Amino acid sequence: MNRQIDRTELNYLKILAEKYPTIAAASTEIINLQSILNLPKGTEHFMTDIHGEYEQFNHVVKNGSGSVKRKIDEEFGNTLSVKDKKSLATLIYYPEEKLYIVTREEENIEDWYKITLHRLVQITKRVASKYTRSKVRKALPGDFAYVIEELITEKAEVQDKEAYYNEIIHTIIRIGRAPDFIVALSNLIQRLVIDHLHIVGDIFDRGPGPHIIMDTLRNYHSVDIQWGNHDVVWMGAAAGQLACIANVVRLSVRYGNLDTLEEGYGINLIPLVTFCLDTYKDVDCEAFKISYNRDYDIKYVELDKMMHKAMSIIQFKLEGQLIKKYPDFEMQDRLLLDKIDYDKKTVLIDGREYPMKDTDFPTVDPKDPYTLTEAEADLMERLQHAFVRSEKLQKHVRFMYSKGSMYKIFNSNLLYHGCVPLDENGDFKKVMLFGKEYSGKSLYDVLENYARKGYYTTDNPQEREKGKDILWYIWTNANSPVFGKDKMATFERYFVEDKSTHIEKKNKYYELLNDEATVNKILKEFGLDERFSHIVNGHVPVEQKKGESPIKCGGKLLVIDGGFSKAYQNKTGIAGYTLVYNSHGMWIAAHEPFESKEAAILKETDIISDSFIVESASMRLRVADTDTGYEIREQICQLEDLLRAYREGILVEKS
Repeated sequence: MNRQIDRTELNYLKILAEKYPTIAAASTEIINLQSILNLPKGTEHFMTDIHGEYEQFNHVVKNGSGSVKRKIDEEFGNTLSVKDKKSLATLIYYPEEKLYIVTREEENIEDWYKITLHRLVQITKRVASKYTRSKVRKALPGDFAYVIEELITEKAEVQDKEAYYNEIIHTIIRIGRAPDFIVALSNLIQRLVIDHLHIVGDIFDRGPGPHIIMDTLRNYHSVDIQWGNHDVVWMGAAAGQLACIANVVRLSVRYGNLDTLEEGYGINLIPLVTFCLDTYKDVDCEAFKISYNRDYDIKYVELDKMMHKAMSIIQFKLEGQLIKKYPDFEMQDRLLLDKIDYDKKTVLIDGREYPMKDTDFPTVDPKDPYTLTEAEADLMERLQHAFVRSEKLQKHVRFMYSKGSMYKIFNSNLLYHGCVPLDENGDFKKVMLFGKEYSGKSLYDVLENYARKGYYTTDNPQEREKGKDILWYIWTNANSPVFGKDKMATFERYFVEDKSTHIEKKNKYYELLNDEATVNKILKEFGLDERFSHIVNGHVPVEQKKGESPIKCGGKLLVIDGGFSKAYQNKTGIAGYTLVYNSHGMWIAAHEPFESKEAAILKETDIISDSFIVESASMRLRVADTDTGYEIREQICQLEDLLRAYREGILVEKS
């Protein structure tokens, strides 16, 4: 070789030689990798702030924010009617359900199978064309892998191609495999339309099905997650952190979603019901309304109000204990249970007295307000046991840890849920944590490190305890990147009429979203080139109905929280934004509310979405332009070193 090779490199080349034992094998892989670099970049799909809205989430995942319809339009143009295109799209989204209807209504089902299979094969060819044959082969369903590969591969040696493909399809229909084959092709199209899915935080809370969303994500072919504050509080609950558990249960009651806990995760709530019937039966709970959905059973509303209030009081006590335990958290202004004057029925907040709507707290000792009663402590011990022992919750949270992080750098884009905390001067805010100072990227990194310790550490109880408590800190602290407000005004919203106390002031970051110097500074802090990079952000809903745009700073920063959750749609005026980044550039889809899965199948109604371009690529982006391309070039260099080692006799080929 032209340069000296050290022992470490030689050992690595020996390991590589096990996989590529000959010059021919190494050469073939170099050629293969070089060809991959010239393929079009795969399509990335970005979603955020889903908040348990599983039906809308599943539909948007299935249609790729309109990507499936685009492929149908590209393939068939004006040769298919609008009605036929809608039917084909619905079939691709919901093949089993649509087939059930069609097979009962269609008079000539064999003709329908023939036409439909031909159309699906055409779409499959189109969506597979940007991948290597090897990658497509890996995505093929086992039962039909060979047949699908035959149908979508151009065969130069076959003279009458039309007759060849027609005979394959005819045979599929004749032997009764058409329905299964249609399902397989539809799922394959969904799989190939989107190469990678990014979830920019907040899967949990408010909506009824976060557990269903998590099941979908666990089975998705390629996904990453940037933790949102609502995700982190569930992660803390799964780790057994009591204040996180109290928050999770309170929010589940508040939004009428106890089914998520009981049926979704098998959390036994009978101890909570028993405690409330014993302690809160004759207590005024009117301040603790329930925001329920259409499936809510109204007969339980009074009991739920009791549970809502009981868990709120327990939460304030547990959070008070943490605030006293960690002065570094700088949350002393959140200690409010000891600021209540029960004679005057007022509370002292920031030096000012406010009347309270409710002071009927049977478990609060005014002399020792942050200590749990014996019954409350017993309840929390039982709930802790239920959360820690929930097999499904633990699977979901382990998935959150394995696929998730506080932030993600992917193809020159910086993804995070909330903000990079800034001080009033617009500089990275300096935050004290366990006696050390952090800011910018280092703050993200230390919080993630402790979040992982809180769940995984087994040999250091003190560090594990700190980690569990940091999960609560990430959920609610003013210096948490995924919260980014000066306080969580839960207490004030329940008990104080004066709405000025409800205001949660956002971090300075949100004032500077259109300031290019600030955005560039953040990109540089995370090691990105500000000329070619973007920030993709969730967390704070963009109020489109007030004229606000998700595109900030000339397209360098994209806030794609548009109210996916029904709880936010009155505020935003839409039902969520999603972002798509493909080989042609970036575009944002603004979605109208999703009626239902049933309507999508029966009426063939898709989500109505307005799309607008963020950035167009002057030349079509290739795999070479992505992070994967960088890794492939590294592999090519290593394989070329291996080739030289073979040719210069440093390593010997194996037969």
